[in-house]
Amino acid sequence: MATALNQQNIHILGIAGTFMGGIAQLAKAMGHEVSGSDKAIYPPMSTQLEQAGIAVSDDQNTDFLKSEPDAVVIGNALSRGHPSVEATLNAQQVYTSGPQWLADHILKDRWVVAVAGTHGKTSTASMVAWILEYAKLNPGFLIGGVPENFGVSARLGDSPFFVVEADEYDTAFFDKRSKFVHYHPRTCVLNNLEFDHADIFDSVADIQKQFHHLVRTVPGNGLIVLPNDEPQLDEVIEKGCWTPIEKQGGDAENPAEWSYQLFEQDGSQFEVRYQGNSLGRVTWEMTGLHNVRNALSAIAAAVHCGVMARIAVEGLCEFKGIRRRMTLVGEVQSGDKQGVKIFDDFAHHPTAIHTTLQGAKNQLLSQSSNISRPADFGRLIAVFEPRSNTMRMGIHKASLPQAFEQADEVYAFIDDAWNWQLPTEAFSQPVHVQNSYEALLVQLKNNLQAGDTVVMMSNGSFGGIHQKLFAELNG
Repeated sequence: MATALNQQNIHILGIAGTFMGGIAQLAKAMGHEVSGSDKAIYPPMSTQLEQAGIAVSDDQNTDFLKSEPDAVVIGNALSRGHPSVEATLNAQQVYTSGPQWLADHILKDRWVVAVAGTHGKTSTASMVAWILEYAKLNPGFLIGGVPENFGVSARLGDSPFFVVEADEYDTAFFDKRSKFVHYHPRTCVLNNLEFDHADIFDSVADIQKQFHHLVRTVPGNGLIVLPNDEPQLDEVIEKGCWTPIEKQGGDAENPAEWSYQLFEQDGSQFEVRYQGNSLGRVTWEMTGLHNVRNALSAIAAAVHCGVMARIAVEGLCEFKGIRRRMTLVGEVQSGDKQGVKIFDDFAHHPTAIHTTLQGAKNQLLSQSSNISRPADFGRLIAVFEPRSNTMRMGIHKASLPQAFEQADEVYAFIDDAWNWQLPTEAFSQPVHVQNSYEALLVQLKNNLQAGDTVVMMSNGSFGGIHQKLFAELNG
């Protein structure tokens, strides 16, 4: 386990993000004195930082320089012109990026398992970390979410293994390479590759170039795990690869080393196979084919780390999911809204929205097949806000109607200041748009029916509407 040889005073700009907040927790665990600043902070990161004893100040406050920190770690959300950035540069203060700090102080001595891809990074990285934990290997990890099995997004660990969610977003205002090129993994999972982050990438080819840079860092005695049906990842590999590859998938016509057989259509039970041989059955709380595929990648990665496949399968049976990945906020217990279930999910890209809703629909169908009156199960209601930079730029607007095809009704929050319109006429189901959280809350409260399943999708706090709606309906 990496520990600080000399205690340092570290200040983190942009500490409220899951990645930078994770860096803060790791630095604190190493024995450093850690503080940070940000403009907005909310659970779960605010809770984790408080529990770790890390003080957080307003991002406009530059008093942190008075303590003459040994290093300022600057998050990629901060740019030139920000008061804290300008003050740091003017003071000729030593500064670095989060990914570089992680590489220099923690990853350089570890067996790094990196999970990259447009979707599923958090889920797959959490599964790998949990399998290693279940195998009593006590891994370290830094994940862009909170795995329920651990309750924190980052941990130092005391084994050679460190699992990191490997983001393709840029590193910092002074380092425009993708974060993941700093990590030098020995085991690398590539989940998928689609166009995203339109604020920094102009095309899929730009993203593929960064993924190729990642592939170039994986050693010859390492392993790359990827799906058997992602042509844009295949193109990355064709640019050059010097590492063994194992593929996962379920298409008999396109063989893969790792495959599955569903026992429940919602993905809650499936058999894991390696080269056609059964390794056991996973029965877990997760749903959706995308999570079955994530599980195959996680098992392949863990086996490369030395975990027996049987143990990996057993471990996934006890995997509890990730906070804000189809997390049940609550189920209404009485009144005319009885049976309404409210879920909180992080989905914000059309593919993630589609797979999330497909999993929810399959779960409803699976449940309804076990009762005499399927109509007793209500509608699937999707509620979302187009909060990401890419979404607000209109890049994915045309694909949104298909992404929501599994929903019976769609509700959206769109701030007037965004100057953004949803193409409601292209949807096949009723669509309701509100420009305030309060109006959206009132409309949902009035329109929901007993037995409905409500999936709230946003990569932000969504104004706390999940908890407010549940409290209103349950009250």
